[in-house]
Amino acid sequence: MAAVPHHAIKNEIKLRCTEFDHRGNVKTTAGEFLKSDLCQKHGLHARDLRKIDSSFNNQMPVLLVRPEAILINIGHIRALIKADEVVLFDSFGSTDSYHQSIFIYDLEEKLRMSTTAAGGMPFEFRALEAILISVMSSLQSEMEVLVHFVSNLLMHLEENIDQTKLKELLQYSKKLSKFESKTLVIRDTFVEVLDQDEDLANMYLTEKKLGHPRTKDNHEEIELLMESYLKQVEEIANTVSIVKQQMQSTEEIVNVILGANRNQLLLFELRIAMGTLGMSSGAIIASLYGMNLHNYLETNPHAFGIVAATALGMSSLVFAFCSRKLKHLSKGISGA
Repeated sequence: MAAVPHHAIKNEIKLRCTEFDHRGNVKTTAGEFLKSDLCQKHGLHARDLRKIDSSFNNQMPVLLVRPEAILINIGHIRALIKADEVVLFDSFGSTDSYHQSIFIYDLEEKLRMSTTAAGGMPFEFRALEAILISVMSSLQSEMEVLVHFVSNLLMHLEENIDQTKLKELLQYSKKLSKFESKTLVIRDTFVEVLDQDEDLANMYLTEKKLGHPRTKDNHEEIELLMESYLKQVEEIANTVSIVKQQMQSTEEIVNVILGANRNQLLLFELRIAMGTLGMSSGAIIASLYGMNLHNYLETNPHAFGIVAATALGMSSLVFAFCSRKLKHLSKGISGA
């Protein structure tokens, strides 16, 4: 076998990992390993490691079952599980350090348990459950924060329509949609694994290592484990869906209220325009008699009253006609 050139090894991307042995003890903390070494050691392909490499952006959640290992990239956790070893890949740029630290502690506790103390769960299932518990906890916490802020905004908007609150609601609507998409993708990952009987049977790594691989239709324990966490993901997704429906209902109510306010403003403007039109109609007479021409009424003692009454009457008739027309049109629109 030809030796790998030194410059190729030097340029090869390394992954930073933390390794746990079968007793839950840390063998290596944040150690750097070449991808080729990891593939050779754990019987993987380079394309498998790409799915858990945090240097690639916008990765989809994945749970891959390989002959000697289970690869997981869900939420804030990227890990490789074997029959007697767990490898955690550091997520560069992760902001979920709190859940990560709790996860490490829970993982160590579960790995140190015996199979009997864990209710018959083998090493790989205990590691898998610790990962799924951490993922669900992180999703639940993120959901509760979003729902809390959205609920407060909806309550405020029910009392008073504030433009600032409407902008905040729009921002949280985008965040909620993004979170819902992430939750649904994780749910689809679980469903995809549960639909593959061969993958479920191959997840019994300990029995396979002992020379007793499971048959394709014998995987009840892992199926029940995966289904229990699938239900949790679905509950979170349903909660988010309900909150989104409440947001949509509130937005529709706000639009109706704003539309009614706009209609009131338009109606007010129309009434002002009708009043102006009526006054302009009466002003025609005043403008005619205001011209510096002889009209034979200058010496009539009753001329002023007659002209003023005529102008006011004309203004009132024009305003009454416009009001009647507006009322008729309003009834027509309401009936439609």
